[in-house]
Amino acid sequence: MSYKVVKFGGSSLADANQFRKVAAIIKSDDKRRFVVPSAPGKRFSDDIKVTDMLYKCCELAGSGVDFSDDLQLIKNRYNGIISELGMDMSLDEEFDTIERELKARPAKDYAASRGEFLNGKVLARFLGFNFVDAADVIVFNTKGSLLLEETVKAARERLKGLENAVIPGFYGRTTEGVIKTFSRGGSDVTGSIIANAVRAEIYENWTDVSGFLVADPRIVDKPDVIETITYRELRELAYMGASVLHEDAIFPVRSAGIPINIRNTNAPEDAGTMIVSNDHDFSRESLGHTITGIAGKKGFSSINIEKAMMNNEHGFGMKVLKVLYDNGLSFEHMPSGIDTMSITLETARLEPVRDKVIAELRREVEPDHIDVEDGLAILAVVGRRMKNTRGTVARVFAAMAHARINVKLIDQGSSELNVIIGVSENDLPEAIRRIYDMFINSEKQ
Repeated sequence: MSYKVVKFGGSSLADANQFRKVAAIIKSDDKRRFVVPSAPGKRFSDDIKVTDMLYKCCELAGSGVDFSDDLQLIKNRYNGIISELGMDMSLDEEFDTIERELKARPAKDYAASRGEFLNGKVLARFLGFNFVDAADVIVFNTKGSLLLEETVKAARERLKGLENAVIPGFYGRTTEGVIKTFSRGGSDVTGSIIANAVRAEIYENWTDVSGFLVADPRIVDKPDVIETITYRELRELAYMGASVLHEDAIFPVRSAGIPINIRNTNAPEDAGTMIVSNDHDFSRESLGHTITGIAGKKGFSSINIEKAMMNNEHGFGMKVLKVLYDNGLSFEHMPSGIDTMSITLETARLEPVRDKVIAELRREVEPDHIDVEDGLAILAVVGRRMKNTRGTVARVFAAMAHARINVKLIDQGSSELNVIIGVSENDLPEAIRRIYDMFINSEKQ
């Protein structure tokens, strides 16, 4: 029998009512046998996520301050879910262990992991599924890096023969037995690993939106849902700030050829977004618009270098890159002309070494002029169809020109999968809206 691995985010498991929705979704498809839950999220806008409450307990414990009242609030949260679900279950023993551990060794990763651990226990009991501790199957090395091959092997061995299981997301254990977490949102990664381990036919990632949106809904009013997207497109958009899926969650399923389906727990009837390996997985009907998505980020600076005959100077670019390397800097983009070069990088990383970098560049390459421009934003226009569609870049420029937005950078990779545009931070929202109108709204007409 083929399986589906289903991961549910914090908003999907925030309270007892959400637990019932999740259970109904799982029970509606017999293939949904392996479940990866997050910790309870916010129930309302001013609520506090359980993970943040656990971080606070750890911080208090590390300062030698009594945290029993704060831990009791977390206990009350879980007990409330258990009571409303009408379950005969106690987490007293687990909370006693957590309290002892935090008093003895107040480690942030351990504290944060307990949200998923406890939620996994509750969900497994509610579903009547086996509980498998993620610490037994997710393996990190001593430096905190995931050991993917070892993890898949361990998970496959542990889950073999089980008809079903709940495996908490977000954490695992190092080879030395220390609890280690992924970065925030890491339950997505756990789900992807489990999907690989059980050779799932699909990895369903259930959240509070009906799929991946073409643009940020805080900028564009009711943007379209992307029906189908490739892993490469998703990586490009995720890197530029579009956040539905933890970007590291792509690799374990991509290598196994397993598609991801982004679904909405609160609207399970919606098809959501299907994430697939390549263009061959698309139907004719799902090809959609010329572009797939638009995403942008603020907080960039550009180091602008001018020097006559730069193009004839052997090793010029190497010298510039060495200065960046020596100061621990990586760049985002580096467009150049015959006598000019611009290096775009994150302002936050540049700021501590700004004066040092400029001084070293002056010494190493002796520019005619050098300056730094702050307040830049970068946006990416991503689409698998752009490669075979003439005039895409021209339409981007037209959208900017009509809005009187000054384009400070434009870059297109050899794959022609995306176009990178640099604008002033103040112009970013309008730039996204104008491009959306040009490529999405106009193509609907």
